[in-house]
Amino acid sequence: MKTSQAGTLESMDCLVTLTEVESGAGIKITITGASAARFKSAMEKKITETLEELGVKDIEAAVQDNGALDIVLGARVEAAYKRLLKQKGEDK
Repeated sequence: MKTSQAGTLESMDCLVTLTEVESGAGIKITITGASAARFKSAMEKKITETLEELGVKDIEAAVQDNGALDIVLGARVEAAYKRLLKQKGEDK
């Protein structure tokens, strides 16, 4: 299974790791870090929305958050997914 990352562990950023899963597994999200306790549901919603906009149905997403804004989180998810597609030779 292929894995890709986007982001950093710097303040006001996040590190997003996406890992392929078997078809039918759905979207699994794990969030750790400074803002996880307070903003987990909002972050899960943003991650899910971004993945759905990209047409992703089955993936594992792990996020290490250090206070990233919503727009940064979405951009990191999108970048990690595009890197995963590139590894698979399916980049659009």
